[in-house]
Amino acid sequence: MKFEIKAAALSAFLGVSLIPAGVSQQQQQPAPASVPDAPAPQAPVPLTDAAAGPIRPGGGAGTESTSMTSGTDSEGNIQQQPTAPTQPAAQQEPQGPPPKISEGADAAKDYGQIIRIYSNFVQVPVTVKDPKGKLVAGLTWRDFKVYENNNFMPLRFFSVSAFPLSIAYVVDQSLPRDQMAQVNQSLGAVQGGLTPFDEISVFSYANGPHNLSNGFTGAQSSRTPFVLEAAKASGTEQLNAVVSGPLAGCPIRVNGNCADPNIQPGRSTGNDTFITLPKEIHTLNDAILAAAKELSTRPKERRRVLYVISDGKEYGSKATYKEVLKYLQTNNIAVYGTLVGDAARFGLGRLSRFHLPFTMYDNLLVKYTLATGGTLDSENGVNNIESSYAALASEARNQYTLGYYSHEPLIDGKYRRIDVRVNRPGLEVSAKTGYWPSGQDQK
Repeated sequence: MKFEIKAAALSAFLGVSLIPAGVSQQQQQPAPASVPDAPAPQAPVPLTDAAAGPIRPGGGAGTESTSMTSGTDSEGNIQQQPTAPTQPAAQQEPQGPPPKISEGADAAKDYGQIIRIYSNFVQVPVTVKDPKGKLVAGLTWRDFKVYENNNFMPLRFFSVSAFPLSIAYVVDQSLPRDQMAQVNQSLGAVQGGLTPFDEISVFSYANGPHNLSNGFTGAQSSRTPFVLEAAKASGTEQLNAVVSGPLAGCPIRVNGNCADPNIQPGRSTGNDTFITLPKEIHTLNDAILAAAKELSTRPKERRRVLYVISDGKEYGSKATYKEVLKYLQTNNIAVYGTLVGDAARFGLGRLSRFHLPFTMYDNLLVKYTLATGGTLDSENGVNNIESSYAALASEARNQYTLGYYSHEPLIDGKYRRIDVRVNRPGLEVSAKTGYWPSGQDQK
């Protein structure tokens, strides 16, 4: 009996002592994290209304107002943000097409009245040399006077800055073999007189022009040597009439004509009295016109230069000299050239400038350069021809640039003469002798 009482007392004592430990252990256990409520289901937005709603990057159409954001508090518990009320589709601003920029009369209504000012500004490049043929530098605008149709024009623009060049080279492939060989050797020096800001195109002609470059290319590009290489040719042999010898009589005839046309004896067919000299074809006018059309597409901020390497002979072109010159003076193109062959020799070059009626022009290149304000350099030998390339390119780049406003009507279709004078004696002035107004000047 006593043993049972002691056991009951011991168990009661141990139970009382373990109750605080159990209570504290239960208090130390962390409370379970609260589970957020799931979002309330909402009715889907109709497709027609969704397409009309505003579209934001990263979100669908019409769902911008129903998007929900979630975050975490400092204890790591997920917090649910309240859902924004959905705006009815009828009140949402529909997304329309982008605004259309009006042109012409509509632009004047939308952005105000457009004012166009048509300017009759005329630009005249000028080269000044001393009696020895050297360029004269250091002149100012006070040293120049410009007259248009014998009327003094006050200068409104003057510059001595160098201009980038757009040069169209025209190579005569109808030269004699010896002269053509010199030109072929000299073409490699063309790049030496140009800068990286220049651009060139290459044409050739004999019986018709050929565009070898198919547009302009950079003067210092890797493509330029290949284009210049394509301009090389073997040249032509000078033809002589067969007026004597065993083949002059054409012993073998068919229907009164020579059986072999290669031994035609330089006389009219079937007639031994009239001598018919062989005709040489040199389509210089057509080649200059083709190159000028290519140059007319270049920007006005560049010097438009047409560089001809030829002996100046012209025969057989479809275009006339007057037609080609008018096109050059309308598009502000200056003709430069290196004269080779017989026309470059002392004495013969002077005589070749005179033209006999009904005969071939022996040197038409002189007239082109004088009328357009260019320069013609007569050279013989490979070294001299190579030097002329760099000299003429530098001369065209470093000209005096004069500008004035013409008093003539904007577009009247009439030719206007220009006379540029320098207030210093003994100097030679090279400038274009006139121009034709063009609608391109008003753009």
